[in-house]
Amino acid sequence: MCLGIFMLLLDITIVNVALPDIQSELDTSLAGLQWVIDAYALSLAALLLTAGSLADLYGRKRVFMIGLALFTLGSALCGFAPDIVTLGAARAFQGIGGAAVFATGLAILSSTFSGKERGTAFGLFGATTGVAVAVGPVLGGVLTTGLSWRWIFFVNIPVALFALAVSKRYVTESKDPHAGRPDYVGFASFSLALGLLVFALIEAGERSFTSTLVTVPAAIAAGLLLFFVVSQRRRTDPMFDLALLRKPSFVGGLIAAFAVSGSIFSLLTYLTIYLQNVLGYSALGAGWRLLFLSGLAFFASAAAGRLTNTVPTKWLIAPGFLVTSVGLALLTLIGPDTSWTAIIPGLVVAGIGIGFINVPLASTAVGVVTPDKSGMASGVNSTFRQVGIATGIAALGSIFSQQTSRDIAAALQNTPASDRAEQISEATRAGQLDQALMNVPTQVAERITDVATAAFVNALDTITWIAAGLALVAGLLCFWLIRAEDFEVGQDAERDDRGADDGAGDGDRVSEPV
Repeated sequence: MCLGIFMLLLDITIVNVALPDIQSELDTSLAGLQWVIDAYALSLAALLLTAGSLADLYGRKRVFMIGLALFTLGSALCGFAPDIVTLGAARAFQGIGGAAVFATGLAILSSTFSGKERGTAFGLFGATTGVAVAVGPVLGGVLTTGLSWRWIFFVNIPVALFALAVSKRYVTESKDPHAGRPDYVGFASFSLALGLLVFALIEAGERSFTSTLVTVPAAIAAGLLLFFVVSQRRRTDPMFDLALLRKPSFVGGLIAAFAVSGSIFSLLTYLTIYLQNVLGYSALGAGWRLLFLSGLAFFASAAAGRLTNTVPTKWLIAPGFLVTSVGLALLTLIGPDTSWTAIIPGLVVAGIGIGFINVPLASTAVGVVTPDKSGMASGVNSTFRQVGIATGIAALGSIFSQQTSRDIAAALQNTPASDRAEQISEATRAGQLDQALMNVPTQVAERITDVATAAFVNALDTITWIAAGLALVAGLLCFWLIRAEDFEVGQDAERDDRGADDGAGDGDRVSEPV
């Protein structure tokens, strides 16, 4: 289980530092890079709850192993992808397998271990998630710089095959005898709505927010989401029981799950591109520098874990968001002429904030519901994390693209290069400005480079402020919504006492990705 979850979480963080190399080799736009991240997140978000239902119905070991096999095949397809469209499709395929593994990991551990052994297993499982997030940027840098970006996917294959062999030999099958049939209507409407929404947000960066290719998909997505809500209200066994929203603390947990992904984790994509395309660092160089964020998050998570038994959840999550917001604000200290050290204070402060959010966040999902609803609650919370990543990267990227184009066009107005403003904007976003200026006189090329760099940094500052604002609002809402009286008293103790057989039920169905 730890090997499986390690690979899946690694593929969320490891890809960021490889994006500029992917962009260069596959000759793609910023929108293409957004789909490399979002295709994976969309599959996870859309399939987590359905995969959990299928596991309860047909067997958790079976679904886990099928998920690992699909993830392995998807990794191979990613590594061999000849173009950005194939890579995006392969990433979506990876996400299908990833959802099956995410949805079964904790349930299998719960059915295998009991008492103190279960606590130890869960502790190791949680530590694995922290390590995966911490080492992802550096490992991605080592593989991309030392070999090729393709090896960030190829490395999954031997690990997954070993995990499959161990699973086949040692993992015992378990099911939920009371499991109902999956909600295929809810799955289809939610998946299509989410996909159309992300498509609209990404297209807004390439065109405009008023383009027909943006407004029509967005309107259809809104209609499908409304249909999804109505369908969930009418079902006796919905994939998302809307009654859970009656508890303010559960709503606060969903806001926190969405905001932590939609703010700092979404921004990391563009911060990595800045380190490599603007400052000129290799993937490995960028990975080492991002350790100021992931390393601090790892150690802060350990500290937060020790405080969870004595400090109320809201006093960890809400201040964590406020600290993250301050860290994001500090990241705006960068300018066209600053060195990479300008981002250190922001990365350190934001890393501490992330650590204090992540650990108690899981308890807001499962701690405020009865045990029979905790599997669904955890799954919904995990889904909101992935929705935050998918929509955050798409929305921030569109704003980034639009502002970069406006600033470059304004700076080049009434100059000989004014008619090439859009071409220069596209080259700037694609990290191909040097190639675009190869035949331009040196003095002119230097001027255009200065304009493009200033526009890139200004746009990065803008989306950083937006991310900081999202984190600040989330922190204030968590202060207001998360309440001690909403948590089920003694729930954890009751679940530990039920033993291995009862512990394998719906309550432990879905794992909680960091």
